[in-house]
Amino acid sequence: MNREGYLRRVMMSLLCLTLFFTGSISSSAVETTPVEQNGHLKVIGNQLCNQANQPIQLRGMSSYGLQWDNGSKYINYDCLKYLRDNWNINVFRLAMYTREGGYIDDPAVLDTVKKGVEIALELGIYAIIDWHILSDNDPNLHKAEAVEFFEQMSLLYGKYPNIIYEICNEPHDVFWFKDIRPYAESVIEAIRKHDQNNIIIIGTSSYSRDVDIASDNPLSGHNLMYASHFYAGSHGQSVRQQIDYARKNNCAVFVSEWGTTNASGNGEIYPELAKIWIDYLSENKISWCNWSLGDKDESSAILTPGANPKGNWTDAELTESGKFIKTILSTNQ
Repeated sequence: MNREGYLRRVMMSLLCLTLFFTGSISSSAVETTPVEQNGHLKVIGNQLCNQANQPIQLRGMSSYGLQWDNGSKYINYDCLKYLRDNWNINVFRLAMYTREGGYIDDPAVLDTVKKGVEIALELGIYAIIDWHILSDNDPNLHKAEAVEFFEQMSLLYGKYPNIIYEICNEPHDVFWFKDIRPYAESVIEAIRKHDQNNIIIIGTSSYSRDVDIASDNPLSGHNLMYASHFYAGSHGQSVRQQIDYARKNNCAVFVSEWGTTNASGNGEIYPELAKIWIDYLSENKISWCNWSLGDKDESSAILTPGANPKGNWTDAELTESGKFIKTILSTNQ
């Protein structure tokens, strides 16, 4: 081989090596998961932060009720991976109803919760384990079961940085200081037996809107946040003012459920009002989960009935709400 040919071979080899290592670096960067990037979360003042003490905003979806096929069939690896990779979710909420066919009525729904958590661990996204009280308005109605449940969950999953506990979805017709706060103290104590540090979200009165009232008598402890829920057609500036009040009281707020409709979850959607909320939450780095990943025939669902359980949805499989949420999440608005 002459000198020119030898040099050409050397240059081609170097080029191939460069492309190989560049490609490896690029692939690694793309495959860095939200949990790998941010690690164990913590609350500093009124702000959710990552392991480097930097403020972070989680954005993602809530399941529909896991006891129903409209919600449970979308709890699979392909679907959640599609949402992570294409819609940019970094958190997923597992809405385990307590009644209405949920955990108290049928404990087998726990299997779906565990399945969802395991998928979240594999995908490197954050998972909210949601004790979804609703028709059972007072969390104390099933306090013993909640204590047992969260002690079990924290024992199983407390070592993972992915885990967030939401201990009472939407209390209503009860009082913060008399009813919700004592319940929360008991459940938090059960969780902290096995998990000293992961985030705990506490529901507030009036369907988790009264974060202001909770902030006047906050719980003691670290890495605690307070749930604020809204539906864009029903809740606006007055609820944002409640959040502002709580944050001025140095309480961290997590919007663990919100919808584009009115409070019924059905009817007209309100994209303009929802966008005001999205901008407000982004400006304040307040984390959120949209209701809901499901194909029930109602406006707040992101999917039309019969949409592919594995993800990769066409526009025809998305509701108007689904198209709106896809745009917000996938373009990081």
